[in-house]
Amino acid sequence: MIEREIAPHLTRLFQQYPFVTVTGPRQSGKTTLCRAAFPDLAYANLEAPDQRQFAESDPRGFLAQLGEGAIIDEIQHVPDLLSYLQVLADERRRNSLFVLTGSEQFQLSSAISQSLAGRTALLRLLPFSLAERERIGASLAIDEMLFSGFYPRILDQGLEPRQALGDYFETYVERDVRRMGEIRNLSSFRRFVRLCAGRVGQLLNLSALGSDSGVSHTTAREWLTVLEASYIVFQLPPYHANIRKRLVKSPKLYFYDVGLASFLIGIEHADQVVTHPLRGPLFENLVVAEALKFRFNRGRRANLSFFRDSRGLECDLFYETAHGIGAIEIKSGATIASDYFTALHRVAALIPDVTTKAVVYGGATAQSRTDAKAVPLQGLREVLDRFESAKVRLKAP
Repeated sequence: MIEREIAPHLTRLFQQYPFVTVTGPRQSGKTTLCRAAFPDLAYANLEAPDQRQFAESDPRGFLAQLGEGAIIDEIQHVPDLLSYLQVLADERRRNSLFVLTGSEQFQLSSAISQSLAGRTALLRLLPFSLAERERIGASLAIDEMLFSGFYPRILDQGLEPRQALGDYFETYVERDVRRMGEIRNLSSFRRFVRLCAGRVGQLLNLSALGSDSGVSHTTAREWLTVLEASYIVFQLPPYHANIRKRLVKSPKLYFYDVGLASFLIGIEHADQVVTHPLRGPLFENLVVAEALKFRFNRGRRANLSFFRDSRGLECDLFYETAHGIGAIEIKSGATIASDYFTALHRVAALIPDVTTKAVVYGGATAQSRTDAKAVPLQGLREVLDRFESAKVRLKAP
C-alpha cells in the first residue's frame, strides 16, 4: 500500500477540527486512507445493514459504543446521525473526534452544512494521481492509462480493466442510481451515461444529450446531477472576464476517471486507444482530471476553467492562482508542432491575467519556446507547481 498524497493534509486537519469529512468516488481509497492514517480509531461502516440499523434506531447508543473517536464510513446512509455528532462535539469541546467518509457529494454536503458547519474540514479523494500510479508500479504508457484508468483496486491487484470497470459500473447503476435518483428506466440511463462518455471534452448541450438518449431536457439534467453527485462526471466551467469578446457560457463535461469513460465508449483493449477517434478528448480528460487531483490532494478547492470565445478561440485549461492565470493547451500528439502555441499566445494577449503558459502533449521530452514550455504528461505536476509559485507579472502603465 502506498501513502496517498492527501494523507498529510488529512492528519493535519484532524488536529485542527472536531471532524474531517472525506468524500469521493466509490473505490477511490477513502476507507484505506482513513484507516491507515488513524489505525487506533474505532471503525464503523454504515454500508453494513446491522450497523446502519443500529445508527438509525439508537444513534446515541451507536456513538457511545465507538468511544472517544472513530472512523464512520459512508455517513450519507444515516444523515440524521450528523445532528447527534454536532451535539457530541459541542459537549466534548475538542478536536480530533471523528473521521467521516461519503460517496455522495451533494446530499452529504447539504447535510454537513446544516449540522457540522464550522466543525468539519472537507477533503475530496479521487482515484490515483499520476505520481501515485507510478509509485504503485503501474504502466505510464499513455494508451494504457487511458484504457485502465486510475482506480486503486484495479491497479493494486492487477485486475483486467474492462471486467473490473464493467463490474464497477453495473454495481453503481444497481446500487447508487436506484437509490439516489429514483431512476426507473435503467436501460435509458445506461445509454445516457455512454453518450456522456462520448462527449468528454465537449461543451455540454443537455437538449442534444437528452434527445440522443430518448429523454427530455429535464430528465437529462436530473440524470447528470445524479452522475455528478456520485463522482462519475464533473463540469469544467467556462472562464468569464469583463472583456469585449463574447465568451461561451456552457461548461465542458469530463469523467473523474478516464478509464471508466474509455470502457463506456466500448474500448476493449489498450491497443484500440491509439487509433480511436476520441483519443484526443480522452487525453484531455486525463490532464484536466489530473489538475483537479493536484488541487484536491493538497486540501484545496477547484480553481479550474477553460476559455472559449464565440469565434472559436480556445484554451483548454485555465489554472487560477493568486499570482494570475496559468494557461494550458492539451495535445495528445507525440510530436510538438509550432501551432500548438498559437492559441495560447492569442489568448494571453487577450487576457492580461494570464501570466504563465504551457503545452501538455503526448510525447516524451520537454521543450522550451519563447514565453511558453511544452512538457510531456509526467511534467504536468512541475507545470502546476510553477503556476502556484509564479510571480505576478507587472503590467505596463
